[in-house]
Amino acid sequence: MATTTSSANYGGETLEIIAFRLHDQEFCVKTTTIREIRGWAPSTPIPHAPSDVIGVMNLRGSVIPIIDLAQKLGMKSAVATERSAIVVAEVHNMVIGMLVDQVSDILTIPASQVQPVPEISASFDKSFSEGIIANENGMICFLNLAKMFKGTEVEDLAA
Repeated sequence: MATTTSSANYGGETLEIIAFRLHDQEFCVKTTTIREIRGWAPSTPIPHAPSDVIGVMNLRGSVIPIIDLAQKLGMKSAVATERSAIVVAEVHNMVIGMLVDQVSDILTIPASQVQPVPEISASFDKSFSEGIIANENGMICFLNLAKMFKGTEVEDLAA
């Protein structure tokens, strides 16, 4: 049985992930958190929303917040294009949409491929990341949506 060097103790299991691009970087999340992937469609802005909330959209009768994931991660805001996508995820029992530049792949990887995020500085908060996945095309930052969106923060988006 394979072991992992990641702090996220996955043992010898495999992980199904969906990889996507933000600017020139690759990120991924577990497919179990993803409900669907939609093409880009403009959203309706909400006055006084947090800066990373682009607006809301109607998803089959439910109004969901659309998050600028690049801005949420401390990067410059994403600019939507025809290649952009909305990754619809369920986090803390709430459905949210995340704007990404493009979805790259759906992969099944051995959990042992997830390496820990290195310590960069004492003030560096690595809680948004489960680890780093190195593959033949480069490195993918494995995001933890539950930690990125605290339960109360998601509830505030729904209000």
